[in-house]
Amino acid sequence: MNKSDDLQKRTWAEISLGNIRHNYEVIRNSLPGKCRFLGVVKADAYGHGALRVSRLLQECGADYLAVSCLDEAMELRNGGISMPILILGHTPYEYTDILINNNITQTVTCLAKAEEYSAAAVASGKTLRVHIKVDTGMSRLGFLCDGSLAEDGIDNIAAACTLPGLEHEGIYTHFAVSDEPGEENRAYTLRQFSLFTHVISVLESRFGITFAIRHCANSGAVVNYPEMALDMVRPGFLLYGYGDSSGRIGLKPCMRFMTTVSTIKYYEPGTCVSYGRRFVTERRTRMGILAVGYADGLPRAASGKCSFWTPFGETRQCGSICMDMCMCDLTDVYNAQVGTEVELFGENCDIFSLSDAAGTIPYELLCSVTKRVPRIYK
Repeated sequence: MNKSDDLQKRTWAEISLGNIRHNYEVIRNSLPGKCRFLGVVKADAYGHGALRVSRLLQECGADYLAVSCLDEAMELRNGGISMPILILGHTPYEYTDILINNNITQTVTCLAKAEEYSAAAVASGKTLRVHIKVDTGMSRLGFLCDGSLAEDGIDNIAAACTLPGLEHEGIYTHFAVSDEPGEENRAYTLRQFSLFTHVISVLESRFGITFAIRHCANSGAVVNYPEMALDMVRPGFLLYGYGDSSGRIGLKPCMRFMTTVSTIKYYEPGTCVSYGRRFVTERRTRMGILAVGYADGLPRAASGKCSFWTPFGETRQCGSICMDMCMCDLTDVYNAQVGTEVELFGENCDIFSLSDAAGTIPYELLCSVTKRVPRIYK
């Protein structure tokens, strides 16, 4: 952090580019030799800064990036990212020219959309590169190829792949519970994988259709099902330092969500603290006011149920978390003073503890750190 950052220091997120590089390298080294690496940088790279992370991944030699929508893809192109980009979500066919002219790969999830993209590409006299998505059990986007819909689904994929103006470079699916423990979840993931490979096999044997890139391994599968790497893997959460509960890979968290003690006050027993009077002091309390609230990304749902790290010990959060601030008990954290740095999650304060307190998942916490929180890259 430089001097100008210090002058404005209130609440910030420290992003370790070194840890992202480390995570990229250890994940990459765990893959089969020719397996490609797609870095998921949607949602502003899970709050870490899509452009900065993408520049790093391009420098490291990653093969692909994935975003959710055209706006995210164009942010990267306008920022000088030249490597392949896959849009995982929907893009209206009216923007086909923009996709083609900016060398952006589009996911195709059904025959109707494939036909729209095809017509637009043919009208422009150009070719759109696409990846086919197969719904094998996530039950969101993708060609349905299971049960009574199996034959129609495979026929529709074949029809999409033979449309003019489309280059079917890849095919993929997404796992629902590859990161969840238990035999039932393992069986479900194995069934998804079996269905996916079956679809690919039928497309080749019946229609002669093959794909240069077959991919299905999200973060959970990279760790728990390495045999499913195929031609490319898609780590997202894993890239940012989370999701390896076994510790097999050796990841490092890449974000520290930080704030400072802005004020210290002393309250007598029986004092109500914050909105709703949900916390009442039971002793004379040395209360710290932290310069962070739910408008910064600290979830209000965690009010009164979480603790934070300081260099002088752990401090318990007290009362309702407000829009721009929250309170914590510093009575036993003797050396904490105004200006003391407090880590909400990161190297010393487990993000899972905060997400559990808020009744959510770490993904949401990372993506919820708002735009008004400056990112400090290290």
